[in-house]
Amino acid sequence: MSRLRVSAISFLNTAPLMWDFDHGELRRKYQVEYTVPAACAEMLRQGMADIGIIPVAAYGTIPDIQVIPGIAIAAKGPVSSILLVTKVPVEEIRRVAADTSSRSSVALLKVLFANWYGASPEFVPMEPKLDRMVAECDAALLIGDPALKADTTGYEVRDLATEWVQFTGKPFVFAFWVVRKGAASAEVVRDFQASRDNGLMPQNLEKTAREWSVRLGLSEAAIISYLRDNIFYQLDAECLAGLKLFYRYAAEAGAIPGIPELTFAADPM
Repeated sequence: MSRLRVSAISFLNTAPLMWDFDHGELRRKYQVEYTVPAACAEMLRQGMADIGIIPVAAYGTIPDIQVIPGIAIAAKGPVSSILLVTKVPVEEIRRVAADTSSRSSVALLKVLFANWYGASPEFVPMEPKLDRMVAECDAALLIGDPALKADTTGYEVRDLATEWVQFTGKPFVFAFWVVRKGAASAEVVRDFQASRDNGLMPQNLEKTAREWSVRLGLSEAAIISYLRDNIFYQLDAECLAGLKLFYRYAAEAGAIPGIPELTFAADPM
């Protein structure tokens, strides 16, 4: 029997989710390819993957997929890795250089502008290099590891998760695992939930911090704090409520085609 193909994200914040794939038996059970969030969605859309972690904004654009229940990359406060970096007051922003590796973050920023920032800027796709981004545009949207590493001295910085929580009182969900309906099973759900649980064990967070510290040039303490305190890895009822609100706002702002209806793979519990 061929192994299920998994499209995963090559960002620090997914490391706990991938624990059993990188350090345990699941690396032999599944075929894993690492990329960026938007590319994960595209691989699923083209039938090149059976399971993928995708931006929530991409969910409604991919047919015949189900959410693996209980797992998310979310935030209930500051996330630290989704940043609007601006050299002018927010209401004066006319052009945003956008790292388009995650559709959810771009859609969230469009929602914030449409509902609270009082501006309607042009979004310019650009590599996540802050100096060039702010040289050519009024502001930059940084996502993932580039946001964690960026030197933002001298700029106004807004953490988009903080902004969302302050305006709505709800968490923000950036991404979740989905599986093709034909590949969904209780065993898959169990494997992915267990990998998340194992990755969040304190001794395993410490090992992840050691592995990623050299790669990112961040201290081990900063990495542990980020994974433990900034990222929320449960797709709980509060996160689902925040997600449904985001879908409504995003559809109204034209950031997604419409409000998708979430369907879930069978939970083994």
